Amino acid sequence: MTSRRILSTPAALFAVFAIILVGLNLRPALAAVGPLLDAIRASTGLSFQAAGWATSLPILAMGVLALGGAALYAIGMRRGIAIGVALILIASVLRIWFDTTTGLLLTAALAGIGIGAVQTLMPGYIKYRFPQGAERVMGLYVTAIMGGAALAAMTAPTLLPAIGWQYALAACAVPAVLALAAWFVATRTRAAMPAATAAPQPRAASIAPQPVHPARRLRTWALACVFGIETACYTLLLAWLAPFYLERGWSAFDAGALLAGLTVFEVIAGLTVSTVAARFPDRRGPLLVCMGLGVAGFAGLIFAPDALAWPAVACLGLGVGALFPLTLILTLDHSSRPERAGVLTGFVQGIGYLIAGSMPFAAGLLRDELGTFTAAWGVIAVALLAAIPLTVRFSPRSIARFEPAPASTPVSTSASAFNPT
Repeated sequence: MTSRRILSTPAALFAVFAIILVGLNLRPALAAVGPLLDAIRASTGLSFQAAGWATSLPILAMGVLALGGAALYAIGMRRGIAIGVALILIASVLRIWFDTTTGLLLTAALAGIGIGAVQTLMPGYIKYRFPQGAERVMGLYVTAIMGGAALAAMTAPTLLPAIGWQYALAACAVPAVLALAAWFVATRTRAAMPAATAAPQPRAASIAPQPVHPARRLRTWALACVFGIETACYTLLLAWLAPFYLERGWSAFDAGALLAGLTVFEVIAGLTVSTVAARFPDRRGPLLVCMGLGVAGFAGLIFAPDALAWPAVACLGLGVGALFPLTLILTLDHSSRPERAGVLTGFVQGIGYLIAGSMPFAAGLLRDELGTFTAAWGVIAVALLAAIPLTVRFSPRSIARFEPAPASTPVSTSASAFNPT
């Protein structure tokens, strides 16, 4: 059955709609804070270090949950994703009353747990629900994630004068309510949820070599470092781009518009990658071009932040927005077997998010100590440059040597690997 046929049924189309709604909720809790930071700091006395934790904590939670993905799948995809969205909803509503520094950080951590649960489980659901059209649905899902950040960056400062920062942050609960309702409707029947599909079991030692755990492979750590540096670029910009321009005298609306513009360029880049990636079996060329765009963008923020604000944001959005899917594609290139690819990508993302989660806090610390974000832009630009020698090593030939050729003997299966409900 073709992906077009699958996506043409009303039930499937509504499932895609629910997936998009869920995706829209995975960044507003992070993206809404930056444009409102002046108002939040005036009300709570929040330091830049603590404000950095408001972004770092959710990213760190994503990393921990990605490393523990097997336990989440045991809960069930339908139930686990619903719990994740519910936690985002609860965290958003609690920000009405938890309006202190401690409250803001607690709700950020709670939202991060919900975001991490959804991000860990949703790819599995998409693969099971749309086995013939997963790429198309994944593209829409990732685009929705980035679109949610743009929506929050524009909406939060618009709501600020009318309802205050607490309710502006709590407004993130509205799309969460819609997503939760749509998710339950889309997955309410057995037909809408996949059956427990057969999953490959480890091959016997006599048939094929036992897989080496990713933590014992230097190549896996190199992939995780590259993914972490590139994701750190995104988290750093998400947390501090708007506050950087607020400090330069821009209005909350204009700073939020700049952050929204960044995410629009990221959406464009992500969609472009999904269209043209197959034309570049050697991923190094596109990766190096995007790294160059990222370095150029950060240079613009350092040397001419006002005059080159929009050109710098365009370079950063296109570069950073393409690096995320390109690095995931590069990671998947290292394994042709679904069970090993899942373990590998989970480890790479888990370690990568732990690396990226430290950057917003570190940038806030630098800002408190030095009185400027310029040092943080310089640090991440140098980190991107340092990732280039690692990236050059990812040749197609070296990737082919990473995993032994699979044996021709059929793999035994079991129907209990994933719990769909």
